[in-house]
Amino acid sequence: MFSYRMNHLKELESESIYVMREVAAQFERPCLLFSGGKDSIVLVHLARKAFHPARIPFPLVHIDTGHNFPETIEFRDRLVAETGARLIVGSVQKSIDEGKAVEETGYNASRNMLQTVTLLETIEEHKFDAAIGGARRDEEKARAKERFFSHRDEFGQWDPKNQRPELWNIFNGFKKMGEHFRVFPLSNWTEMDIWQYITIEDIDIPELYFSHKRKVIIRDGVILACTPFLKLRPDEKPVEMVVRFRTIGDATCTGATQSTAASKEEIVDEVAATRVTERGGRFDDKRSDTAMEDRKREGYF
Repeated sequence: MFSYRMNHLKELESESIYVMREVAAQFERPCLLFSGGKDSIVLVHLARKAFHPARIPFPLVHIDTGHNFPETIEFRDRLVAETGARLIVGSVQKSIDEGKAVEETGYNASRNMLQTVTLLETIEEHKFDAAIGGARRDEEKARAKERFFSHRDEFGQWDPKNQRPELWNIFNGFKKMGEHFRVFPLSNWTEMDIWQYITIEDIDIPELYFSHKRKVIIRDGVILACTPFLKLRPDEKPVEMVVRFRTIGDATCTGATQSTAASKEEIVDEVAATRVTERGGRFDDKRSDTAMEDRKREGYF
């Protein structure tokens, strides 16, 4: 079984490296969208392998909501220093200050949806024609519809009913002026694949992924970390729990899970046993049944 898993992961690795090299060959100004989460960290690792011994030939782009976990920003800066990659940061706060995005109010307010405005602005400002992202088809039903090369029109919008065939992994990167592509090298990976690969390759990840004590609240079945950005309801009282995060995003909508997994091997065992998807704890996905697809149509990751 172990030999089978190793071969499976090597095949996934080879496929992802092939996709990245296709991006470098077909596009003039690509970038890699970096959230600080495990999937984007694996993408950076794969990019380093794909173009070794040269540096990664495209910049990392982080869309900063201003509501990040401190551990995420610390890890991002450490990784950039280690790899020598160029980092470009798009600021949601700047978009709000300039009147291009409107801050949500209320107890469930989040800046997660506002990232779309900042992302499209950043792509336009730097004239990126391809943005590599860490989305996987197993994450969510809308992401399961994506191709490796996912076309976006001149407004940054995605049409799930008008996608190009990718028979025999032949990718069509043709685009008109102003259009761009989102590229997903991890499309065929699962959460288990990601964690086994991280374990085997001994890839460094933020401490948020490991179990730790943290003050949290439980809101509508989702465990949310108490941060300066989270507005508490009058009846909500913070409690201390041992938790970890399966996915990392805006601190106001990223749910934690109770866990004692303190090592990569223990996380692999936990993922193997769970029946809840990693985005099951994302508060922003619960706004509607089509929340993710609606955001993707507008230009979301």
